[in-house]
Amino acid sequence: MIRTARLTLRPVRPEEDLGAMHAIMREPRAMAYWSTPPHESEGETAEWLANMAAIQPCEGEDFIVEADGQVIGKAGFYRFPDLGYMFDPAVWGQGYAREAVGAVVERGFAVHRLPRIQADVDPRNTASMKLLERLGFAETHRQARTWLVGDTWCDSVYFALTREQWGQRTA
Repeated sequence: MIRTARLTLRPVRPEEDLGAMHAIMREPRAMAYWSTPPHESEGETAEWLANMAAIQPCEGEDFIVEADGQVIGKAGFYRFPDLGYMFDPAVWGQGYAREAVGAVVERGFAVHRLPRIQADVDPRNTASMKLLERLGFAETHRQARTWLVGDTWCDSVYFALTREQWGQRTA
């Protein structure tokens, strides 16, 4: 568990988190740049949450993000060192993503001793790219047609941050 000034990042509780996460994952704006289309059924979200719960500690660490006791998204590593996050559009623009993702990055370097963290972002997702840049990530390369989401091929912009770079930023 991670606590920040305004947030709690905790392990997933699949049954308890199903309603709130399905509400987010069925929302087209929340899923616009995700690797799958919006979830049509709670069963899709239940399977996704079960997979999140099944992550082995040596392979990754993913968190449900709460603000004032309400689930607002997720942030973490489905597989080390790949960073991923998603938030309810109702809370966009309030700094929650920066707070949560920054805490996850700090933990990745401090606790898991990751030498490098990387992220894959849809180039249309300018807000996510700006978030990563504010946290010190730098673009490493781009690739076309990396994700087939529904019937649409999407491209990727790859970002990375090393432990040394993070240490210099936080020193």
